Amino acid sequence: MTPSRSRFLSIRGLRYHLREWGQEGAPKLFMLHGWMDVSASFQFVVDEFAADWHVIAPDWRGFGQTEWRSDAYWFPDYLADLDAILSACSPDEAVTLIGHSLGGNVACLYAGVRPARVARLIALDAFGLADSSAEVAPGRLEKWLNELSAPVSFRTYPDRAALAARLKADNPRLADAKAAFLAEHLGEPDGQGRIRLAGDPAHRRVNAVLYRRAEAVAAWRRVSAPTLWIEPAEPELRRKLGVSDEAHAEARASFQDFREVQVADSGHNLHHDQPGRVARIVEAFLLSKES
Repeated sequence: MTPSRSRFLSIRGLRYHLREWGQEGAPKLFMLHGWMDVSASFQFVVDEFAADWHVIAPDWRGFGQTEWRSDAYWFPDYLADLDAILSACSPDEAVTLIGHSLGGNVACLYAGVRPARVARLIALDAFGLADSSAEVAPGRLEKWLNELSAPVSFRTYPDRAALAARLKADNPRLADAKAAFLAEHLGEPDGQGRIRLAGDPAHRRVNAVLYRRAEAVAAWRRVSAPTLWIEPAEPELRRKLGVSDEAHAEARASFQDFREVQVADSGHNLHHDQPGRVARIVEAFLLSKES
């Protein structure tokens, strides 16, 4: 297993955890994890890389070892956090962003907001969300207010083995060793002798801000970096979340320099299910002269 190391930075008033693999001076890859995940989950892909890379992967605010916000989490904050991380770690060069799910959506939006800062863009099953209509806003805000007045918590487990078993139940493709590794990083003691997810339970509250797909499309159209989307061959989660094939086709057509690769025998967590395949696809894209 490729060894990793931790670094902590002050990012916009929060103590931010960055996990790093590889040596200083190697080409940098910024890898951005998804919702209710942590940076360590990229370990399996990093282990499969053939070339030398300096991988830098933050735990987003309120996840893993990064400090909690402890009230609400707004999507634009992820963009601002990423901007500050890049300023600290790579101030003078355009960067390569690789993001999964939430992290992929952050990467794709950021590449449209600051196109000159991104040299290459890779998204793993990051397709945006279904559009929201204005009519649902009052009910959404009311639900958010109600949730703020009640405590929120994560389910706990008797030990990490039980958390690993839950991870395998959620993803039958996950091997025992991978589930055990993820449980070590996704779980933390709850202070009562049990294990809970390593993150702020406030993430469970409904988001009071509606998702406007047209705004995402407008950002995607400004992306100038060569862009690669890596997706499971069966788009189960995308369709479950209400993103139609037509909306997905519009998304793909929004990028100026776009390609897509589908991965068989994989669910949403491609970096867990097929890390070797994902690593080869990523490196073929990054090392190609055309990209």
